[in-house]
Amino acid sequence: MTDRPLLWFPQPQPASRSKLQSAPGRVSTPSHERQGARVSIKLSQLQEAFEARRAELVRAAAGVDPEQVLVIETVGAVEDFAKAVKKIEGLEWLGEIEVDELPPDEDFHDLKDPEKPLKGRLYLVLTNQQALNELLSLWRHYKDQDDPKLKFDTGLTKFRDVFCHLLDIRRWGPADRLLETGVLDVWREELNDPDLQNRPVRFEAELWYRDSVDKRAESESVVRGLVNSLQGQVITSGVIPGIRYHAVLAELPASRIQEIMDAPETELVKCDNIMFFRPVGQMTSGETPVDDYAEALPPRSEEFPGGAPVLAILDGMPYVSHQHLNGRIVLEDPDGWAEDYPASERVHGTTMASLAIHGDLGENSAALTRPVYMRPIMRPDARDFRRPRREVIPTDSLPVDLVHRSVKRMLEGEGEQPATAPSVKIVNLSIGDYSRAFMQSISPLARLLDWLSSKYGVLFIVSAGNQLEAVPLDMTLDELEQLSQSDLERKTITALLMNARSRSILSPAESINGITVGSIHFDACVDAGVANRFDPYSSALPSPVSSFGSGYRRSIKPDIVFPGGRQWYQKPYIGRQAVSLSVSGSMAPPGNKVAIPGQTASTDSTGYTRGTSNATALISRAAVHCYETLSGVIDATATAGYDDSYTAPLIKAMLAHGCSWGSIGSRLVDIISEQQSIKNPVSFASRWIGYGLPDIGRVLECTEQRATILGFGELSDAQAHLFRMPLPPSLSSVREWRRLTVTLAWFSPIQPSNQKYRCASMWFEANNPVANQRREAASGNSGWQAVRRGTLQHEIFEGDWAQPFVDGDSLVLKINCRKEAAAIDSPVPYGLVVSFEVREGVQLPIYQEIRDKIRIQPAVPVRQGPII
Repeated sequence: MTDRPLLWFPQPQPASRSKLQSAPGRVSTPSHERQGARVSIKLSQLQEAFEARRAELVRAAAGVDPEQVLVIETVGAVEDFAKAVKKIEGLEWLGEIEVDELPPDEDFHDLKDPEKPLKGRLYLVLTNQQALNELLSLWRHYKDQDDPKLKFDTGLTKFRDVFCHLLDIRRWGPADRLLETGVLDVWREELNDPDLQNRPVRFEAELWYRDSVDKRAESESVVRGLVNSLQGQVITSGVIPGIRYHAVLAELPASRIQEIMDAPETELVKCDNIMFFRPVGQMTSGETPVDDYAEALPPRSEEFPGGAPVLAILDGMPYVSHQHLNGRIVLEDPDGWAEDYPASERVHGTTMASLAIHGDLGENSAALTRPVYMRPIMRPDARDFRRPRREVIPTDSLPVDLVHRSVKRMLEGEGEQPATAPSVKIVNLSIGDYSRAFMQSISPLARLLDWLSSKYGVLFIVSAGNQLEAVPLDMTLDELEQLSQSDLERKTITALLMNARSRSILSPAESINGITVGSIHFDACVDAGVANRFDPYSSALPSPVSSFGSGYRRSIKPDIVFPGGRQWYQKPYIGRQAVSLSVSGSMAPPGNKVAIPGQTASTDSTGYTRGTSNATALISRAAVHCYETLSGVIDATATAGYDDSYTAPLIKAMLAHGCSWGSIGSRLVDIISEQQSIKNPVSFASRWIGYGLPDIGRVLECTEQRATILGFGELSDAQAHLFRMPLPPSLSSVREWRRLTVTLAWFSPIQPSNQKYRCASMWFEANNPVANQRREAASGNSGWQAVRRGTLQHEIFEGDWAQPFVDGDSLVLKINCRKEAAAIDSPVPYGLVVSFEVREGVQLPIYQEIRDKIRIQPAVPVRQGPII
């Protein structure tokens, strides 16, 4: 136990929730007459398209009133439109999507800035002919009246608001199902690969989720019939009501896929039961290095771990016979994959386990004292003819279904079998979907992680994803070789910034409840220069392979960054043409030193790897250290009122609490500021480094000059808690630099069919007279808004003036909660971490004074439940 352990806040006081202020911009809309004319044309086109498709379907199934999906696009949002939709028989609400950057025109534009892109919504509604007729009747009622604000019948007034802001209305068609998922590119690649072109092509068809069990069964039956009619088959299907997910995994002969590529207007592609077609086999850890580099490392004399695992890794199969992993992993292989998973190809799971257990082997850190639970969800790709093959989620599984079953088996149990690792509080997921870069809609896998974290109280730590494409530089090789290392760094960063839109975080990194981790270009390796490779940087900056955010609804993503190894590049060989920097995938240094199986499956081989997967595994290791610290503090203080539901939110807050931008942020903002096209360099930097680089040691113990205090509670809509931190008397009227750091974390329930998605919005406010200058809130001047959009709020405040206060004065923190996407069914647990400090070496007993004042305050109220 440290001499200065973390402290606990006393009982928070109930309070009324603060009101949020907002000043949305005003948008010019068309006149009633103009809107009537333009929308009437669109509705006529919709009616014709609906009738044409209906005629096709009726011929195929006489006596059936077919249902079709409508896309209703508005400028701005019409809240609670779903309630109005449910008032019309035959209409079924499917969901809504937020749209950014709608181009302004003479009909719709911002009144203050006519050139400013607008925001909008896509409302997705299932309708039959009867319901469409009712919708058209409502439109005629709106169009024909002189007063556009005249009320509709009870419950239908939202249709009036939609008509006023309507931009477009159309059917959901083949282009929607195919174009934005990357499936056509993957199909084209497979059809052109001579080793794959004669094999059946597998794909996922994500269906519109229907509330009715019978409707879901009917929908799946229709899709199965269409697949069978094309000489294909459905491999499996999955339904998860908690995230409104329904999908089938199917395969078709290559010739049939080619027909779809040539003429997409086939019955399968036009099927109104299908929302998206998605490729399979793209959920991977990235490319596996194929060189034979390996170093032997002598065994380390450390005790084997004990106790129950708190960290789980869902990844590839680890090489458990490796001397650095043997006896340290609880391996769960319920599907028996080990039998045909060669030891030499157990690369990624082995490296992730090595980093989580030992850290970077180059740092010679102590191993975790608990075993790590591992469940393989990736296997060698049967379509890859290299050795070792890349590891992917197998093409005979739906990724969402596989992850769901894995977590449920671990934490709840499966069938008659009890949970295999109910003690787990942290889950490492260092994989990403290379066909699904985050744009605007949250992916099914991210929805799953959010739902599971809220349901089970477990923290998912997710990699932001690696971008392995070449980096184009606007210069020749000769010009490149003339650059100083500092100028090369600046040119590389600039090239990455200009391509940021195509280097977005990969699903499921947009998860709002998880911690998303980016990579910093740093490691403990001594340089080992190779003639044909070079370092594009001169300092520790975001790795050139680390993906850009933001997250859902412009929330902070990635949340944090951590050293994931230095990524060197291959030296170009073309002298007179513009060059591109290509990733060097070697196991040779530099990078994080890790255990590897090597090509001969030796038990002592090590190599060097790099990327966001590494950073994620290292943060997962840090999360275990946070757990151990938290466990020790609870045991030592016998904290009343604490139960297991607060553990994961507190770990989440602890991981981010030591974050700051430091020199990384300063250097990055300096380079970004040179780009005239980027209006807010600080905000743009946050899309790459989030809250910054965490100093984990700061949150594991206190110092004489720094006190760190933990708090917890649970809140429902319109509730708030007040925490009081005693101010140290020795600082009164003293002109001395001081810093206040506040981190709040929770797991929000979700509502997948609502664009707001997050059910529980929480935020803190600080009545802070002693350090009230906001130093770091990611995204610059608007950072106070950005940090409130997710489920992790982290801010740093500073001051240095002589502020008088009397003995007994406190700094008051208010934690607020309000419902957002839907009602909060049960109180939501949260974790709070607060640090107050002065400069190191200043002779002020900050820790002792705060500790002594807290001890005489009322204790935390008792709440029954298990403790750690």
